[in-house]
Amino acid sequence: MGQLKSVGVREFRDHATSYLSGSDPVAVNKHGHVIGFYIPVERDREQAKRAIESLGHTVEKILEETGMSEEELAQLFDLRRPMSE
Repeated sequence: MGQLKSVGVREFRDHATSYLSGSDPVAVNKHGHVIGFYIPVERDREQAKRAIESLGHTVEKILEETGMSEEELAQLFDLRRPMSE
């Protein structure tokens, strides 16, 4: 995987085909704030399937160990919210 690129939402929209076929992750910005990420998956579908399953197991473990809800965990990764100091 390549280096993280940062582009505006219009740039991403206008050149989506290029970004989606590339190997670099992309941070999409709107008005100077990151609103999402595109993280390409290797072309190996089995590897991608295993990675998604592993992520699911990890999330389940975190929820079990912390007692958090899925919503609470998701809020930790919501980049639209201000960071606590």
